[in-house]
Amino acid sequence: MPETAVNLRSPLVTAAWCVFYGGGIIAMLVIYGLLQERIMSIPYGDPGEFFKDSVFLVLCNRIVAIAFAVGMASGKGESLANKAPLWKYLAISFSSVFASACQYEALRYVSFPVQMLGKSFKMMPVMMWGMIVSSKHYGMVDWLVALAVTGGVTEFLMTGPIASRSSDGSSLHGLLLLVGFLLLDGFTSTFQEKLFKEHTTSKYNQMVYINLGSAVISSSTLLFSGKLESALVFAVEHPGFASDASMLSLAAVGGQWFIYSQVKEFGALVFAATMNVRQVLSILISYAAYGHSITELQVIGLVLVFGALFYKSFLGLAAASDSESKALLENERKTWEETPATKV
Repeated sequence: MPETAVNLRSPLVTAAWCVFYGGGIIAMLVIYGLLQERIMSIPYGDPGEFFKDSVFLVLCNRIVAIAFAVGMASGKGESLANKAPLWKYLAISFSSVFASACQYEALRYVSFPVQMLGKSFKMMPVMMWGMIVSSKHYGMVDWLVALAVTGGVTEFLMTGPIASRSSDGSSLHGLLLLVGFLLLDGFTSTFQEKLFKEHTTSKYNQMVYINLGSAVISSSTLLFSGKLESALVFAVEHPGFASDASMLSLAAVGGQWFIYSQVKEFGALVFAATMNVRQVLSILISYAAYGHSITELQVIGLVLVFGALFYKSFLGLAAASDSESKALLENERKTWEETPATKV
């Protein structure tokens, strides 16, 4: 855990804040997931009409995120000047926009549990991008966990129904869109991490420029494809959609605030464990809310995937706890050695 004011809190208060942030992440992202599925797979109005302009949802999310980031940066007195070359922000913006579009579009062909489970598969692309972009190296446990997750996802996809209820095409189309999402999202997260390390960018500064670039790219895509007008008309004709899209954007930004807060105060390992819980709950709630069917072999695939992910989180948290214990013992040893005999 970082050396911050957090360390001055009592263990009970610290645990309460951790639960608060974790609960916020899970609540916001479960709502976000349910709204994604509702918007992309269930028709609006009578007769029912499906919403098909997924890039418009990306634009809505980015506009709300820009307002949030500018407000937070201004409130904290942070400079809004770009800290890194603009082309680096734009590279992340480009991959972010089309990763999100692929994610939304996939729900027209595959169910939400498939989309959610597919995100676990991104371990392998992220590791590969890490080796390519940042020359990272991974241990045997990392590769074994990635292999178990990949095997579990593959078993889930091949042993039961995976199609969306609104599917107007092959499930293969949805799986290809998920592959596109994984590749683009893997690049996005890897390049963002590289940007943080190479340039002194705050999270809000990075949010402003990446989301600003994403808003320009998504609005340009809508304009040049001629879909901006149809998306706005759909929103006017279907107030329920406009409400759902607004809530989707607010849930996404709310989730980001809780994520940044938890990572800052409790570290990436606690966040990873929280996201594992979120994935399990999102899948279970989706099955309950939208009546997806599941086979016994698919259940085994889910157990394999999340068993591997929880095991990795457990190892990481245990290692972090061991490191903190050793650091405390070393500090006590130094304090004892430096204490004059007359004060003992």
